[in-house]
Amino acid sequence: MGLMGRIMDFLFGSGRNVIAETAEVFRVNAENQDQRLADARAQSLSQFAAEFQIERKGLFDRVIDGLNRLPRPMLAFGTLGLFAAAMVDPVWFASRMQGIALVPEPLWWLMGAIVSFYFGARHQAKSQEFQDSVVRTATAVSGVVERQKQLVTPPKDDNANPALEAWRADNDG
Repeated sequence: MGLMGRIMDFLFGSGRNVIAETAEVFRVNAENQDQRLADARAQSLSQFAAEFQIERKGLFDRVIDGLNRLPRPMLAFGTLGLFAAAMVDPVWFASRMQGIALVPEPLWWLMGAIVSFYFGARHQAKSQEFQDSVVRTATAVSGVVERQKQLVTPPKDDNANPALEAWRADNDG
């Protein structure tokens, strides 16, 4: 064994790669880094999915959810009703608006805060439901991809079908 052989054995022999090990001191191994990132991402998604498990709601929760859906349509239809009332009976409408003009400003601020908090909380709840659906979709992707591969990959012909082969021979020629 010559000098070059000994140098090569030193650098690459016995299952070690001194050059790669030395380079990893200065630069991260990209493959290992990608694997660590993929593992961290998978753990993060599983933790996120665990936070948003679907639970069956009882009658009380469904009733409250139904009541929570009423304020926005009521505000919209109420505003349209005010426009209709102004056109149908302007005197009646003007007298009601004079009454509203007498409401003190701090009460308007309080009403604005209540409405803002209500719709802010509603927006927060809906965005969390949206994130839950995103997590469920993301966790289902691997299963969908696997099923798609099964659909695209032709099945192995373990059991030959003589009738099918005869039909193919008759129809191909």
